Amino acid sequence: MSKTIRQIADDLGVSKQAVQQKIKKEPLASALRQFKTMNGNTIVIEEQGITLINVAFSTSENDKQTTTNDNDIVEFLKEQLREKDRQLAEKDKHISELIATNKAQAQSINADRHVELAGAIHQQLPVDDNEIQKSKRKFFNLFGKK
Repeated sequence: MSKTIRQIADDLGVSKQAVQQKIKKEPLASALRQFKTMNGNTIVIEEQGITLINVAFSTSENDKQTTTNDNDIVEFLKEQLREKDRQLAEKDKHISELIATNKAQAQSINADRHVELAGAIHQQLPVDDNEIQKSKRKFFNLFGKK
């Protein structure tokens, strides 16, 4: 069963111009030559040619859908990357805060140890001159001097 360009366009739900543009492009134009005839000023396409046109429109719709799906996937992945970047920034901030806290704790512990050490040293030092003299005598007695 043969159809005109208008009938094919109506079947596909597209404009007559869309069908005309599609059938002028290669490789469809070459494939349709044997299935296309003229009836006065009207182009008539045989059944095999109509199938080729349907496939051409189906393929272009699939290409559009694939492009749309690809764009959706790209946008989804971009959003995921933005979320991961946000999470990493949060973790970096948290790590910086932990490092600052650890430094402050280490400084506090070191200060406490210095105070303890100073106290221990102070307890070991002689308090008065008599104690100092006794310590000197003990030291020199070690070497046999009086």
